Amino acid sequence: MIPVLLGGYAAVIVIGSVLLRAYAVWICLGASAVLAGALYTLNKRGNPAASGQEGLPALDNKPADPPIADETSRLLDTLFDYSPNAISVTDEHGKLTRVSRTMERLLGATNEQLIGNSFGAYVSDEHKDQLKQRYGDLRTGTPQLFDIPVLHRSGYRIDLSATGVPLETEGASRRFLFMFQDITERRRADEQFRHMAYYDDMTGLPNRRLFKEQLTETLHLAESHHQRVAVMYVDIDGFKLFNDCFGYDYGDMLLLQVAERFTRCVSDNDFIARTEGDEFAFFYTGIQGREQALQLASRLLSVLEEPFMLEQYELHVTASIGISLLSREREDADTLMKHANMAVTRAKENGKSDIQIFNSEMRSVSLQKLQLENDLRRAITNNEFVLHYQPQVEIESGQIVGMEALIRWNHPQKGFIPPGDFIPFAEQSGLIVPISEWVLHEACQQNQAWQDAGLPKVPVSVNLSSRQFLQHNLKAKVDQVLQHTGLAPRFLELEITESMTMDVEHAIASLLELKQLGVQVSIDDFGTGYSSLSYLKRFPVDRLKIDRSFVRDIMEDPSDAAIVATIISMTRHLNLKVIAEGVETEEQLSFLHRNQCHEVQGYWFSPPLTADKMGSMLRRITCSAGRLKEA
Repeated sequence: MIPVLLGGYAAVIVIGSVLLRAYAVWICLGASAVLAGALYTLNKRGNPAASGQEGLPALDNKPADPPIADETSRLLDTLFDYSPNAISVTDEHGKLTRVSRTMERLLGATNEQLIGNSFGAYVSDEHKDQLKQRYGDLRTGTPQLFDIPVLHRSGYRIDLSATGVPLETEGASRRFLFMFQDITERRRADEQFRHMAYYDDMTGLPNRRLFKEQLTETLHLAESHHQRVAVMYVDIDGFKLFNDCFGYDYGDMLLLQVAERFTRCVSDNDFIARTEGDEFAFFYTGIQGREQALQLASRLLSVLEEPFMLEQYELHVTASIGISLLSREREDADTLMKHANMAVTRAKENGKSDIQIFNSEMRSVSLQKLQLENDLRRAITNNEFVLHYQPQVEIESGQIVGMEALIRWNHPQKGFIPPGDFIPFAEQSGLIVPISEWVLHEACQQNQAWQDAGLPKVPVSVNLSSRQFLQHNLKAKVDQVLQHTGLAPRFLELEITESMTMDVEHAIASLLELKQLGVQVSIDDFGTGYSSLSYLKRFPVDRLKIDRSFVRDIMEDPSDAAIVATIISMTRHLNLKVIAEGVETEEQLSFLHRNQCHEVQGYWFSPPLTADKMGSMLRRITCSAGRLKEA
C-alpha cells in the first residue's frame, strides 16, 4: 500500500507542478495532507510496511515481504531526495533524525549539521511555544496542519506551511514525520494585497477601511473600560483650487507634507488615516470631554501654521475640523464617522480654519438638506417652478423698459417657497444648472408669447448661475433656446454677478460670445464683489445694476449715498446704463434721479408679478398708449 501512496504522491507533485504552475503551492499542500492522513491511517490500522531507513520505522512488528520492503525503501529514498516539499523526521523531543535534500536547501544547512539537532533551533523565539504545543498534540496521535516561520542559517525568515503526523512502532520511541511547503512568496503577496486593501498608496497611512475596523475595536474596549473616544475629520481648505492652480503632482506633494505633520499629533493609543482626497481622519482615546477634544483639534490646526515649501512656492494651508464624541449611548463606528463628517461639513460652511463638534441639530439639518435635494429633483421633473416678473422702469419717462424673471417654487405641501430658501443649496448640489436652463427657456417663451399677443416688446432679464457661466457651450445653449422660442436676441438680457468676472480672461471670452448672439448683458449686484475697475472697461456689458444693499440706506448712510453716486457717475463715463435695485420710497427715487440714474426696479413701482398679472400690466400700458394716440 505504501509504495502506491508514495508513487502517487510523487506523480501528483511532479505532474501538477509542471502542468499547473500557478497552483503548484496548493497542489503540494493538498498532496502532502492526503499523504500524511493516509500514513496516519495505516499506522492506526496496523497495515504492514517497513521503511528499512533510520527515522522511518516499520509500521508493524510483522516482517515485511522483502520485495515490497525494498521497493518502499527506494520510493522513500526518492521521496526524500527529490520531493519539492521539504521532509523531515524527528523524535518525540524534536531532534531531527532524517531530512530531505529540499530541507537542507531550505534551511541552508547540510545533513550533518541538521541530524541530531532540534528543529526548534531554527524556529524564532516568539513561535517556539506554538511548536511545543504542536508536538504535544502529535503525541496524542492527532495530525497537525499549521504555518510556522523558520530562520535560514543566513538569518532571513522563511514562512512554512507544515503537515505533521505521528509514526508509531510497538516497543519503539515515537517519531514524527513533517512535510513543509515554502509559502514565503505567497505570504509576501498576501501582505502586499493586505497593504493595498488597508493603506493609502501615496501617504502610507491607513485608509478608511482600516480606520473603521480599528475604531470598532477601540469602541468595544472603551465601552468595557467606560472611556470616551473622539473621532475627527479634517478637510484641507481650498485644496481643489490648489490642484487647479499647480497640478496634481504638487497636490500630492502637499498632502505628503500634511500627513507627516499630522502624524506628530497622535500617540500610540490614537489613530490617523487618510480617508479620501484631502480628508484625514483621527480618533483619540481617553478623552475627558469637549474641552480636551477642542484642544486636540486646535493642535492639528497649529501644525499647519508654518508655511509649506513646494520647490519655489511657499504655501499657507488651513483646515476645517469636525468632531464627534462617543456619548453614553452605544454608538458604532459608522455613526461616529458619519457625525464627524456632518460636523466638518458645517465647519466648511462657516469658513476656513473652523472647528465644529457634532450636535443633534446638525443631524436634522442634514436630513433637511437630503429632503430638500429630493424635493428639488422632483420639482424639476414635475414642473413645480414658476416665474414671477418685476418691471424695470425708466425714471425720466415712467415707461416699463424691461422686466426681471424671478423664480419661485410652488411646493405641493409648503406652497410658494422664495428663492433664498433653495437657490443656495441648488448651487451647492449642482441642481442649479437644470433649474437655470428651465428659467431661461421659460422666460424667453413667455416673452415671445406676450409679443405674439401684441403687447409691448421689452427685454426680459434672466440671471445666469455661476455654474452656467463656466459651461464651455453656454453660447450654443442660449442660441438653441432663442431658436426654439423664436425670441429675438435683443429682447433677452443675461445677468451675471460681479464675482463671476474674477477669472477675467474667461469672463471676457464668454461675454464676447454671448454678445455675438445679439443679447444684452448686465452685471448684477454691482459693488458687492471685488472686480477691478481696470478690467470693467474691457467687459462687453450694457449696464450695471446697483445692489439693493446700497440703495436701502442711501437716505440714512452717507457712505452708501456716496457709493451709489460714484457708481452712477462711473457708468456714465463708461457709456453704460445703470439701474438701481430695491427702490421702495419716493425719497430714494428722488436721490437716484438727481444723480442721473437711468432706471429703477423695486416695490416703489411694483412687486414681482405672476405671468398673468405682468401680462395685464403690459396690456394696460398698450391701452393707455392707444388712447393717447386717439387723443
